[in-house]
Amino acid sequence: MSKRIGIIVGSLRENSFNQMIANSIPELVDSAEFEYISIADLPLYNADLDLGEGPDPVKHYREAIRKTDGILIVSPEYNSGIPGVLKNALDWASTPTKSAVLINKPAGVIGATPGVKGTILSQQQIRQTLDATQSYVMPAQKMYISQITDKIDSITRKLTDESTRKYLQRYVQSFVQWINQVQRLNE
Repeated sequence: MSKRIGIIVGSLRENSFNQMIANSIPELVDSAEFEYISIADLPLYNADLDLGEGPDPVKHYREAIRKTDGILIVSPEYNSGIPGVLKNALDWASTPTKSAVLINKPAGVIGATPGVKGTILSQQQIRQTLDATQSYVMPAQKMYISQITDKIDSITRKLTDESTRKYLQRYVQSFVQWINQVQRLNE
């Protein structure tokens, strides 16, 4: 049975490099179904608003995550850390504490940057946040994409570097296997 994977992009920028990476994922792996989960309409986290199912954008966002078998986060690094919009989105997905949609959810982290460090610091913080939400973050394998401007076609907005495409394909295939392992853990 095909796995349903949600893709959350940690950037709201129209020409986001990470959105370009996210757009390339479905064409590389046909053993899963992919759904983009937008974080653009989420309000800033405020516990006073977090009553019941929360505001409508939060309700729809949580439901989208709930329907997936796992989530891939594709995110840039801002000021050596996690983008604020992504941290906000993860905070909304981490409540209510005992029934949050991220509890026991398989997660993978991917990041692209024009720099040479490939979002290492941001991914550390994303992983730390996902650990705190009781998500099952795929261990060992990391997906850092550096010097992204040399690896994309800015007109088609797609990843064109063949070695990076293969690396991304292997990462996502491993993530599908990780989902299967986590499901066995939860039985």
